[in-house]
Amino acid sequence: MAADIAKAGTLLFFAVVLQLSIMAQVTILGGHPNLLLVTLVCVALLRGAVFGAVAGFSAGLLADTGVFGTLGFTALLLTLAGYWIGRYGETTGRDRAHAPLLSVAVVTLLYQVAALVLRYMLGQNAPGGAVFEGLAPTMLLNLILTFPVYALGRRLLRPREWAPREVRLLG
Repeated sequence: MAADIAKAGTLLFFAVVLQLSIMAQVTILGGHPNLLLVTLVCVALLRGAVFGAVAGFSAGLLADTGVFGTLGFTALLLTLAGYWIGRYGETTGRDRAHAPLLSVAVVTLLYQVAALVLRYMLGQNAPGGAVFEGLAPTMLLNLILTFPVYALGRRLLRPREWAPREVRLLG
């Protein structure tokens, strides 16, 4: 377990560094790829809800302190994303081929909408039109990033053999 924490922590640390230093300036067709979100989705799918929530909070807090933004903004969004994608990975077959792609697509949409709502609730400038104009290219870029990131994540964080593959209903 300690080795998994160290591997996931290192992977997410490098994802935060790359996201803040390189990926934040990348704009392709109006979309901004989010390497940190894709990496968190892969970790949460492979390790579960609680691990995903803790990893999301830690990576989000590191990202918030790295840009001197509103402390806890990214941490809250990534905590929710890590928990719900981890639950999806626990309750369905995480070995299914469509799980990472579906997870990244759904969480990209929900992340953008939740960030817009949270900015509005905090009284910050929340340009709704700009978020939805760049949503399709952002989702496409995140889906492209999913393939190499999930392959790396599966290599580093091998699925546990004792974990149940599917949920069994009692009764």
